[in-house]
Amino acid sequence: MLGRLNHVAIAVKDAEKAAQIYGTAFGADISDAVPLPEHGVITVFATLPNTKIEFIQPLGDNSPIAKFLERNADGGIHHICYEVPDIIAARDTLIAEGARILGDGNPRIGAHGKPVLFLHPKDFSGALVEIEQA
Repeated sequence: MLGRLNHVAIAVKDAEKAAQIYGTAFGADISDAVPLPEHGVITVFATLPNTKIEFIQPLGDNSPIAKFLERNADGGIHHICYEVPDIIAARDTLIAEGARILGDGNPRIGAHGKPVLFLHPKDFSGALVEIEQA
């Protein structure tokens, strides 16, 4: 069921500035900043040969990233994202195995324009996991 690692997300105060570090230091291609109001974030991607790094910054005071940055002022890894071939089948299997889906359990459209779900970190060794329809 689990596919390839799609990206690692790092919460930061300034996504464009953080991404540029990867552009300069590693020669990564850097995307434009994209606001995602439904997720409360602004995203910028650094594309590497084998995966992407997603830099996420708060979009408004009620952003879940704002709360993360209050606890981690310097930023840090927020979540990891894996691709799945069928997000509904993956969700149903995960629930049957006892995993908790965050939110209402229905996929929302993520930064890549594909359905995503987030899984409770307590069910995955403390890591917030995002699954994305491949």
